Amino acid sequence: MELMDVMFKRRSSRKFSDEKISKSELDKILQAALLAPTSMNRKPCNFLVVERKETLKALAGAKNHGAELIAGADKAIVVLADTFVADTWCEDSSIALTYMHLMATDLGLGSCWVQIHLRDKNGRDAEEVVRDIVKVDPQYRIVGILALGKIEKQPEPHTPDDLDKSKIHFLV
Repeated sequence: MELMDVMFKRRSSRKFSDEKISKSELDKILQAALLAPTSMNRKPCNFLVVERKETLKALAGAKNHGAELIAGADKAIVVLADTFVADTWCEDSSIALTYMHLMATDLGLGSCWVQIHLRDKNGRDAEEVVRDIVKVDPQYRIVGILALGKIEKQPEPHTPDDLDKSKIHFLV
């Protein structure tokens, strides 16, 4: 697939089949994460692959709403950014999540970016909740988690007609 085709086809998948993602597919998604550019090439991101159903279920309850789909995923990748390495952890994590999202689409897999940063669980910071679940130090910030699985039902791709070109401005 060409990159533009992948971008049109990329949709968030919230329902997954029981079929497993192969090691080869997971490796390609992780390679995409490692290829993501970072500010000054500092590479502050670490990628924690979660496969245990109990942990996926715990992560599904990490914020008030919008994370439930993780429980039905085959795997999830928690993006952990080391604040001791770079202050651009939010931007760097977002780029890595996007690269993984696009690679999953290219492989015909379903994925959904679950926002953790700036979210809460009953008044508690969702990042703290996730850090407690996966047992990492507070120096690691968590922008999001990418839920992954085989697609149960492929959403229709976007079309060029979906693009809101009124958002494009030229300074002349």
